[in-house]
Order: sequence, then structure tokens, then C-alpha cells
Amino acid sequence: MSPNGQLQLFSSSALGVPVSGKQIACNPVIDLTATVGDGNTIYVWRGSNQLVSKHTERNQKVDAIKWKEDGQFLAVGWSDGVVRLIGLESNKAVHHIRVAGHGGKPSRIEFIAWARNETGKQSRARKHNDLPDLPWRDLMPDEKKHVLDLPHELTFLEIETALPKISPLPLSGGIGDDMFVFSTAASLEFVFRPYQPENPDNVHVMITGTADGGIHLSIYDSFVIGTFQHAPHTARGPASNEGPFQLCGHSSHHKVPTHALLLRPKEGSPTSLFLVPMDLTFVHKSPINLSLLASNTTTLQNLLRYLKQAQSHMVSEWKSTRELPGRFLRGVQEDLERSPKGPVTIVQALYHTVATGHVFPPVKEWLVDSLAERGHKRWDKAVVSGLQNLRSLVHENFLPALERCGIVLSRLLGLARFHGSRENIGFTAAQIEKLLDMVAALTLVSYKILLAVMDELDHFTCFSSWLRMEIDKLASSLAAAEELTEKEATMDNVKVLTYIQRYLMGSPLAVYLGDVTAEEREKDWRVVDKSDGTSLLELVDQQLKCQERGEPYYKALPQVDQLVDHLTSKSAIVFKEIAEAEKRSVRFNEAVEISTGEKIWRHDIHLCSRSSAAESGVLIFVVTVPESDKNKIFIVRTAIPVANGVSGTTSSSACSLVLPNGASVVDIKFLDDESLLVLSQLKDEQSPALVRIGYQSPNLTYTAYEVGERPQAIDIGDPEVPYVPLFFDAVGFVPIQMEVQQASKTRGELPARVCLLGRDRAAYKTYALPDQFEAGSGTSVSPMVRKSWQQQGEEEDVVMENSQ
Repeated sequence: MSPNGQLQLFSSSALGVPVSGKQIACNPVIDLTATVGDGNTIYVWRGSNQLVSKHTERNQKVDAIKWKEDGQFLAVGWSDGVVRLIGLESNKAVHHIRVAGHGGKPSRIEFIAWARNETGKQSRARKHNDLPDLPWRDLMPDEKKHVLDLPHELTFLEIETALPKISPLPLSGGIGDDMFVFSTAASLEFVFRPYQPENPDNVHVMITGTADGGIHLSIYDSFVIGTFQHAPHTARGPASNEGPFQLCGHSSHHKVPTHALLLRPKEGSPTSLFLVPMDLTFVHKSPINLSLLASNTTTLQNLLRYLKQAQSHMVSEWKSTRELPGRFLRGVQEDLERSPKGPVTIVQALYHTVATGHVFPPVKEWLVDSLAERGHKRWDKAVVSGLQNLRSLVHENFLPALERCGIVLSRLLGLARFHGSRENIGFTAAQIEKLLDMVAALTLVSYKILLAVMDELDHFTCFSSWLRMEIDKLASSLAAAEELTEKEATMDNVKVLTYIQRYLMGSPLAVYLGDVTAEEREKDWRVVDKSDGTSLLELVDQQLKCQERGEPYYKALPQVDQLVDHLTSKSAIVFKEIAEAEKRSVRFNEAVEISTGEKIWRHDIHLCSRSSAAESGVLIFVVTVPESDKNKIFIVRTAIPVANGVSGTTSSSACSLVLPNGASVVDIKFLDDESLLVLSQLKDEQSPALVRIGYQSPNLTYTAYEVGERPQAIDIGDPEVPYVPLFFDAVGFVPIQMEVQQASKTRGELPARVCLLGRDRAAYKTYALPDQFEAGSGTSVSPMVRKSWQQQGEEEDVVMENSQ
């Protein structure tokens, strides 16, 4: 920033697609901006006006967007009640979080926020000054001079990184929302991100507000805690509004498990907002390392999604090996049935030909005229490529995913055994052992499929060679036929006959990949449920042996899709119980009503942590601007003590500010614990300006707060108001919306920024904010600045207005 308060332009863009409504989000750690254009398409832009990616969902409308605080995901709330997380380097939705509204039905998503919390567990990075000064410490580099915690290292030991990476799935053959999620290496890396043991105490939380008043919580990207319906209750009693209250604001601090929620009534004029402290006590005193638990459960959920897609691809590939040959065989089968002489099935006819060399007339006609060389090539390609793809899917996709499921479940089993029944962690060792048993059953079936595929592929190779020889022999001259007859001596007729008898009209793979009726499925799994703890692995093994002996067996048990669905459903029960255990630890404190008796036009909220030897807690600031007088700014400061993760009794104070000479507020946002940024319009020069207000300065007077009343307004130009006027060179640029981001070093140096959207909703400018604001209390407004702060015209009012 120059000495005269001029801000430096960081980036400028002319968006190729104008922004629809207020749907714009600035990435916290990278110079990227997400917008929503016409047609409800998500666009991600670089600061250089370059389109990075775009994403859309058919027949769905975008309701809310928000970047994760580390910039890795963009959360998009759609009209079908699903929040889809789009990866930073991918245009695919890698996670789908269904937000249940009242009664479990989907509800429109109104608000999305992200937060990061540190658990109450002691960090492993205990510094060396906590221990006596030992001689060997001087031999260690500075970054290694902390206590080496062997139990901790074993707990967070990552062995998945030593395994080969999971391979992408084919583009075609998938089902549902995850059809394309696992099709590229980039999307796989986003879904299966390795756990970061250097940050074991971090818990990432996503808070989603719905139109029917639901408050939905999920952690570690996609592990759902649950949805709450909360009606604010103030010190004077319940809120007078009988309808639901919608989430419209959120703020938190990474060191405090108490979050600040801002709720507004769904019905009626929004003259009041309600500040509700929400205590996530499970973050502070979870009996288990929450980050480790959430990481493993989320990884297991993703692996189950991957298994389901891989199983779908396996079935698709197997069916492709049967469809084309089936069409060829049905034609000749009908001819044989109509023939007055000879065999009535193609199996009998071809078996006869291999054994005797004689070809029945319908078969000869079929081989020469219908099938011929071209049809044989299509047959051979369909079967060989299908079986090879099926083999690759089992070997490279399905089995590696099962191995990782076993690793994750083994870790969860260890956690369950360590904590035992003395602590409620949401699941037991017995539940995890059953899931491991299901994984073992799936592994057994997978190896059976591999053996069957290899066997069928070997036999088909012999059969295909023989079939091609017969076609050539029947269609060639007598001399050529004699040469082909000599080659026939090299054929493995045993395998040809075996293929005709076992594989031609049916495949042993149908035991694992075929279809079963709903009645068979319900009857067979009912037997499993009544098996009195018998291992599923043993049951599946028994049924496979019965099938091999030709005896009746439970057909649903060896089916891959049935086993995957069974594993998924039983895992969902464990996930639900874990979520319920955490959900019971969420507490809503007494609300504070924010009101001056006027309709609220703009608002924002910010939570600051305060920790000292005497007290610990939070300060929550809520700023509002009334619709009827847009040069007035009302700030409510609420102090809340926090002990052991639980917030206490609130106490509030307030102050009121006014822009000089009636200048109007365009937008208002908290930047950090010290700065409140006010975007104002300077009508005479048709040039906007920012005002930075030090809202926590000791010189700024806060008085006791009474609901419906506003303290005496203080002119921002008065000496007791710590402010800094900020200007930027933007001739002809009239901003109508502002986004602010703090400085970041996550992915390179990035200064604090203010992002402005122009009136045409296509011009987008980002300005760098200074590291420190030099002006303090007592700064006066120069005559030129004071003169330029004039009230904006009615035209700008209409454009900038945004009703709550």
C-alpha cells in the first residue's frame, strides 16, 4: 500500500461468463475464484482471466458454494439436497454428501461454511525445553529436537503408502454418482489422499444450513455427523418466531471447539438475527484421536464406493463376453430345433463335429454363411478382451481395494480393542471383526473368479482356433481343406470339447457375476442372519463346494454384488453409530438476539479466541447494516467463557458507527481479529473506497447492549475511531460485492486480499492488503476524503441491494 492509502492491484479479470446472483467464492490459498454462471455451471478462474475448469449437474440448480479453508475442495450445494465436493485439480465431484432436511427428506441448501479445529489432545510436537537439557540433544538438528513418541508414531504409522496405488477404473461401465469419480489418477489422488500424521490434531468441519432450518455437520471432508434442528432460546425465553431458523453466518477459531452460528427467521422481515454458540465437545475431549478415526472411516467409505464401481465394471465386462456369442448361437439353435434330423442343440452338434469330423447341414450353413470369418473375429475379440479386462479388474482394482479395506479395518479393530467397553467410541471390536470376515469372503470369491477367468480364457483360445479352422475348411477348396485337416492333429480337442460342454451356453462365472431373483436373495440372506454367528467366509466356502458338487446351494451368497452391498450396509451401521456418538456431544448454548428494530440489509460474524492465565473463552462480533439507513454500522460484541470445550454465560456490548456525510455501505466483511473492512461508494468521483476499522481498539467505546436499541452513533471520522481509508485506481469500476481473504503461506506467499465484483458481474478485481495498517486511533479524515464521501444515488441502491 502506498503512503496515500492506494491499494496495489493483485489481479484483474474480465470473466467470460457473468456471475449469476451472489454465487462467487475466492480460494483462501491460491489465486482462484469460483463463480456460477447462467445454466447453473460452476466456473473456476485464475486471476489471469484463465478458465481452469467447469462443472455442471443435469437439471440441478446451484444454491451455495464455498472453498475449504485449505483450498483443496470447492463445496457446491445443489437443488437436489446434495453437497458435491469438487477437487482443486479436477472438474469431477469426488464426494457426494446428501444433506437430510426435516424428516430425512432432501432440503434446499442455503449456506455452507468450512472450519478447522484442533483437538484437545496434546500435540506430539512437544518442544525440547519441556525436558531437561541432555547432552545428546546437541547432536540433533533443530527441527528434530522434540520428543520422539514411539506409541504415537506406531498409532499414525502409514503402511498404505508402501502399497501400489489403486488403478483408475474404465470410463464406461460405472453406475450412479460415482460413475466417473475413479476414472483418472488425479481424481483418485483427491479421493484417497494419504493421512498427514504431522497434523494429527486437526479436524476439518463442514457446516451446511438448509432452507427448513437444518444444521448439517460433517468432518474430514465427507464423514457425516448428522443434521440438527435448532430453535434459538435467549435469556428472555424462546424466540417469538414460530417458523424455522435458517443458518446465515458462521465463524470459528482453530483453537476453540465453540463455533458461532448466526440464524435468521425464515418467515417475515429479518429485523433480528440470533447468535448461537455451538460447542463441538467431541473435538475437545474425544476418547479417541478424532482425526485418525475420521480419516480411517472416510477412507473405508471411499473404498466401498470404489469396490461398488469396480464390481459394476466386472459385471459389465463379463456380460460383454456373453452377449455377442449368445446372439450368434441363438440363430443356429433355432435352425437346429426346426430341423427334422440331427441334434436339437448347438452343444450336441459341435461336440459331434469335434468327435467325428462330420458337420450337420444347419451348422455348416451357419459357419459358412452366418458366422464366417468376420463374425468369428468379432466373437473372438469380444470374449478375449472381455475376459482379459475382467482379469485386470479383479487383479488390479478389486483385490487391491479389498487389501486396503483389510488394513483400515485392522486399524479400527486395534482402536476398538485398545479402548474396549470403558469408553464410548461408537463401535466395538465384534462389529469390526464381522466386517473383516465379509472382506475375507469377498477376497475368497475374487480369487475364485480369477481362477475361473484364467480357465475359461485358456479353453476359449483352443475353441476359437478350432472354430476358425472349421470355418476355413468348410469354405475352402479340397486341397486347402486337406492342409487344414493336417493342422487339426495339433489341436487340443480335449479342451475344445470341455469348452463346448461347460462354457459355450453358460459360464461358471455366472455363479459370481450372474443375476439372482429377489426371492432367492431375501431367502438366502435370511439364512445368514439366522446363522448364529457363523462366519460368512465359512458359509460362502460351503456354498461354493456344494455348487461344485452339483448340489443345491444358496445362490445369493457367492454373488459379488450381493457381498459388496452386504459389506456396505453393515459398514453403514458402524458409521452411523460413530456419528451418533459424536452427535450426542454437540451442544447449543443460549442465543443472543441481534436487533436494532430495523430490517437488516448486510451482516457478518467473526469469532476471536482469548486465552490468558486469568480467563479463556471467545469474543464474537456481529456487524449489521440496516436497510433503511445504509450509512449506519452496528457492532455487537459478545464475550463467552469456554471451559473444557463448553461455553458459558454470554455478556454483550455494542457500538454504532456512521459514515461521514451520509456515504453508503456497499458491503461489509471482517478480515481478521483486528480489521473490519467497509466497502463504500463515493458518488461524486464515481469511485469506490475501502475503510478499515480497528473494531477491537481500546479507543473504540462499547456500551451495554439492549435488544432493539442502538447506542449513540459515532462518526467514523472522529478521533476515537481507529480507521484507515483505502483507495484503488478503478476508473469506471463500480463494485457491488466484496470477498475478503487473510494472508496465506500454505501454497506460497499470498497476501491478504479483497476481491471485488463489478456492477456488470463480469469485471472482477483483487487488491492486496497491507501486512499492517499504520493508522491508529485519532486519525482524522482529510477534507478531500470527507468531501468525497457522499450518499450514493438511487440507481446504485437498486443494483447493490441484497435482501436477506
